[in-house]
Amino acid sequence: MTDLNHHGDAELAPGLVDLAVNTRRGPMPRWLSEPIAASLRDLASYPRPASARAALAARHARPDNEVLITAGSAQAFVLLAQARRWYRPVVVHPQFTEPEAALDAAGQKVTRVVLPASDGFRLDPGLVPDDADLVVVGNPTNPTSVRHPAPVLAGLARPGRILVLDEAFADTIAGEPDSLSRRRDLPGLVVIRSLTKTWGLAGLRIGYLLGPPGVVAELAAVQPLWPVSSPALAAAIACAAPVAVRAEEHLAVRLAGERDHLVAALAALPGVRVSGIPASSFVLVEIPGASAIREALRDRGYAVRRGDTFPGLGPDWLRIAVRDTATTDAFVNALREVL
Repeated sequence: MTDLNHHGDAELAPGLVDLAVNTRRGPMPRWLSEPIAASLRDLASYPRPASARAALAARHARPDNEVLITAGSAQAFVLLAQARRWYRPVVVHPQFTEPEAALDAAGQKVTRVVLPASDGFRLDPGLVPDDADLVVVGNPTNPTSVRHPAPVLAGLARPGRILVLDEAFADTIAGEPDSLSRRRDLPGLVVIRSLTKTWGLAGLRIGYLLGPPGVVAELAAVQPLWPVSSPALAAAIACAAPVAVRAEEHLAVRLAGERDHLVAALAALPGVRVSGIPASSFVLVEIPGASAIREALRDRGYAVRRGDTFPGLGPDWLRIAVRDTATTDAFVNALREVL
């Protein structure tokens, strides 16, 4: 049985170089650290989300009532699982396991649509059942790093269905060409975003969802009181500002070069197959005997993400985070020794 509750941080241990978690490593810019630090002076007051909601709404050219701020994007999946009894909830795999785990915990029976590796994990809309009233797709998808075209995703929307796009890694692609975060014309479209990946805020737990006002209100009704802390709200305001959007674009361009470097180095190793055309901050590879290789890499000081806990993958898959070229070169040398 697939362990849906296994995540990359479980791979970490003191002294290991982290290639298992997809959060960016690097110093926090002052425009982000200073508002977070300033918020600590007012912790006696309850969190007030209105300003953060307005900032995020403006970031995506939406009215405020189409934004719900959550304690990380993972909380959004829990709200979706608890808000309704779904007739046929569909999760498109391989992808982040939390949507299915949340539905399962709520006693909802999930229909899996598993995209084949032989087709590069490309999204085939014909695989999604017509009677699905909830469809969850990642774009770009974790762990495959596949970028699905916006028109293909938009074609999954229809009346009577909630289409959930997990865009936690959308800002890792320069220009976000396939993001639907500004589309307000598609029925039942919910877009989930995370601020923890690019800005290294996993410990702060801050994310948000965008959708029709009625759906947002429905999900807010099952959210606990004061679910997002004042420091997290301060981070949301900062990350929605124009300076942050410009910085995201710069980081995405740099990331593309670092990813190309990693892909080329991995592709040059015998027995290593890079899956598809990676588009995000991680790369999925297939290596015979990957489970033993992962353990051998740990002995050499590197943590990578096992693939067999993702439905649709197996023991020969590993997910590797993109890091700076020096870290990549040292890692690839270690992998070469293991192979």
